Amino acid sequence: MQVLEAGPHKYLLLELDTEFIGNIARQTGFEFKVDDGKRLISLDLLAADRQAPLLLFDAADPGNLGWFSRCQFYVDGRTGAVLQTPLMLANQRDRSGRPLSHAIRLQITKELPGAYRMPGRQPITEQVVYAVLFNFLNALLNTGVGVCGGPGVRPLAGRSEHTGQRN
Repeated sequence: MQVLEAGPHKYLLLELDTEFIGNIARQTGFEFKVDDGKRLISLDLLAADRQAPLLLFDAADPGNLGWFSRCQFYVDGRTGAVLQTPLMLANQRDRSGRPLSHAIRLQITKELPGAYRMPGRQPITEQVVYAVLFNFLNALLNTGVGVCGGPGVRPLAGRSEHTGQRN
C-alpha cells in the first residue's frame, strides 16, 4: 500500500495482486476474467456449475425477510456500491438485456481517500480487501446479499418487484 499526499488531500493506493484475487474467486467456485486497470480491478464472475441463481435479492420485499435478516452485505441498487467496502457490483446481461442469474461484474477500487475505514473503524489494507472479497463471494453463493433500492442492480434470487405485465 502506498500513501499519496497532494496538498491537503491524502489517498491510499492499494497494491492488489490479481493472481491472488483470481485464487480467491477460484476457491469460492467462480470462473473469472480479471482486468487490472490503474484505479480499479474488474472481475467478470460466473458460477457455471451452480443450479440456483446467485443469492442477490431485493431487500425491500417483505417476502425476502428471512434472507435479509441473515445477510452480511448490502448493495446500493442505484450505484452498485457494496456498502462499507471498496467493491462495486453490476449485473451481467444477455443479448436481450435480461440479467444473467449466474454471472456478475465486480470492481475493486484501488485508490481510496486517506480517511477510508472499514466497519468497526478498521483501517484498509490489501489483506482486509482480500478477506472482504472472499466473504462477499461466499455470501453470493451461500447466505445472500441484499440489493437496496434503485434500478441499477437487479436482484437475481428470491421475490422481486416486476414492473411489466403479469399474466
